Amino acid sequence: MTSDSFFTDARRKRLQDVDPADFAWAVPVMRTGYAGRALVYLAVAGVSLRSIWEGGEAKGTAAALEWLQGGWGTAVIILITIGLFAYAVWRMADSFWDLEAYGSGAKGLIARAGMIVTGLIHLGLGILALSVLTGSGEAAEGGGGLSGYFNSAAGKAALGIAGILTIGAGGYYIRKAWKETYRNHLRANPVTLHLNSALKAGLAAHGVVIAIIGFLILQAALSASGAPEAGIGTAFDWLHDKVYGRILVTVLCVGLLGFALFCLVNALYRIVPKASDSATETLRAALDKS
Repeated sequence: MTSDSFFTDARRKRLQDVDPADFAWAVPVMRTGYAGRALVYLAVAGVSLRSIWEGGEAKGTAAALEWLQGGWGTAVIILITIGLFAYAVWRMADSFWDLEAYGSGAKGLIARAGMIVTGLIHLGLGILALSVLTGSGEAAEGGGGLSGYFNSAAGKAALGIAGILTIGAGGYYIRKAWKETYRNHLRANPVTLHLNSALKAGLAAHGVVIAIIGFLILQAALSASGAPEAGIGTAFDWLHDKVYGRILVTVLCVGLLGFALFCLVNALYRIVPKASDSATETLRAALDKS
């Protein structure tokens, strides 16, 4: 195995008979998806920081999109909607065609199942953005209409499992930031070499938001509160009520700007193994040499 832990011997073996030209179509879908994801977090963090500056509170995804509605903001929402649907398609295609060559072993199947879940989440966000754009129904991040189900024993059990899995997902992103494993997925170049601190902070901030959402879902499962409002806005509200909450929310919003940058860098420089030359040098390999 080389110092580049992404292109392991096992992965290289899976890629040896793959013609990158056969999967070139996946690259623009990936780029569009990550760009849309970047715009979402840029909108949420940017609108929230402006609101805090003016004496208000941080905004969730739906509220941020609604704030953007009208004029040039509508054009931004259109781009966000296209990007989120593209990201959903990218994650589904990534899993189905195993574009990152994870294989069909236990770890590979878990990774590919996670891609499907992520794709479905972003499909939901795309529908949310579309509903804001068309004005069809109330845009909401939570699941208020399911409160009756979530008050049942089966509903609370499902909610508890969802909360634990969401906390685990947040922990995964925080660990990914700490271990800097995202470097294995980026091409080495001057941009990726000099943005590591911002990328790391942004990914960690994203993990913190997801972990808080998971905690709130689990808390709802253990109480009689029914369906939780599980979204970024809810996480902001929870954090705002803590000591120095306004400062904590501001710091988190700045971190989410870093995550928007992380998504943009992925849109530009992410490696899609089955659509890339296996000789492509990753950021991890370049840093290991230095």
